[in-house]
Amino acid sequence: MELYTPVVVLGAIAALFAVGSILLAQVVGPKRHNPIKLDTYECGVQPTPQPVDGGRIPVKYYVTAMLFIVFDIEIVFLYPWALHSDAMGLFGFVEMLLFIATVFVAYAYVWRRGGLDWEAS
Repeated sequence: MELYTPVVVLGAIAALFAVGSILLAQVVGPKRHNPIKLDTYECGVQPTPQPVDGGRIPVKYYVTAMLFIVFDIEIVFLYPWALHSDAMGLFGFVEMLLFIATVFVAYAYVWRRGGLDWEAS
């Protein structure tokens, strides 16, 4: 249990800081509410009217998110391999080449299908 004491203390400090910051903002912060402050702010541009049900989101956003996840996972696998590639030898090198080839085939497929062309409908 002694090994976990610093982790528990650090977690408690982080939780107290988070809760304390929120409570302090509620106590010290301004209390003047008006419609302009509660309005949506989009980088200085007036917000565009949206349908009541929220409207449709183009599929391109989901494709971009999925591509980000794929390449993020690739980095998660490549980083430890890069640190210990000498210990894995030829087997680790061949396995990583197969992994990179698989990701490259997926990337080429998405590129060929027009998934990376934002202007296409």
